[in-house]
Amino acid sequence: MKTAIITGASSGLGREFVRQIADVFPEVESYWLIARRADRLAELAETLPGKTVACLPLDLCDTMGFMALQEKLTAEQPEVVLLVNNAGCGYLGRIGEMDTASQTRMVDLNVRALTAVTNMTVPYMASGGCILNVSSIASFCPNPRMTVYSSTKAYVSSFTVGMAEELRSKGITATAVCPGPMRTEFLDLGGITGNSPEFERLPYCDPQQVALSAMTAAKHGHVFYTPTAFYKFYRVAAKLLPHALVVRWAKCGD
Repeated sequence: MKTAIITGASSGLGREFVRQIADVFPEVESYWLIARRADRLAELAETLPGKTVACLPLDLCDTMGFMALQEKLTAEQPEVVLLVNNAGCGYLGRIGEMDTASQTRMVDLNVRALTAVTNMTVPYMASGGCILNVSSIASFCPNPRMTVYSSTKAYVSSFTVGMAEELRSKGITATAVCPGPMRTEFLDLGGITGNSPEFERLPYCDPQQVALSAMTAAKHGHVFYTPTAFYKFYRVAAKLLPHALVVRWAKCGD
């Protein structure tokens, strides 16, 4: 059965990916929805009539979550045509001032979990399959006050570029999705709302448009998808200008 696997599916951008998969990947028959909140997954499943939906309430910071996914893959042997690594977190705060658990959770979820889920899923993908890794504009340059977050997203983008080349011969594409801020619960959970004037001055992206355009870009084999002319310019500027200068611009407040 042709399957799509989406992590972080219960809210925000992840939910938008789920809602619009049929528009870009109409061949998908089965949805595996992964997030911690079972009630949210169940509500989302109800919006997918005519599809086979598996709700997997897994904590991807817990090794048991990986094991449960691996067991399901082994048992069902799905044909995965789309993997969306959307699960992630980001917290505002300085190194040495934020609690260590929050700092390491970003590494565990944004880096370790994404790597594990991808490595487990690729053997079940064939030519024509697509992988979307949700990165961020923060991957283009370190963001003071979100140093760990931006560093994890730099890994996501780098991982995607290397993986795209590795999987090219198999006909599998990999795309790094690099949006700017979006008005989702990510900002509240990360302590960003009301605490970073710089975020409020940035152009906000529409999650619905990001999800649709990112999947379209993946289908066309693009390695990067960055929405809006403003963020495309920032990506180029971050490459060309000295990092010491761009880091000052990218600072998330005092």
